[in-house]
Amino acid sequence: MLTCTYIVEKIDGDYAMLRRTDETDPNAEAKMVARALLPPEINEGTRLLYEYLQYSIIE
Repeated sequence: MLTCTYIVEKIDGDYAMLRRTDETDPNAEAKMVARALLPPEINEGTRLLYEYLQYSIIE
């Protein structure tokens, strides 16, 4: 099961750009995700956990 952490880099309309924080490659591209799949209370800088096909906020 894939488990990883992201940070919300940018929110652009109905999409958010997520950067993986546990990635070793600093040149890895950001991932575009529909905001409908993310918790509604996200902001730029919010840390997220992706686990069991769901995103949740890391406090």
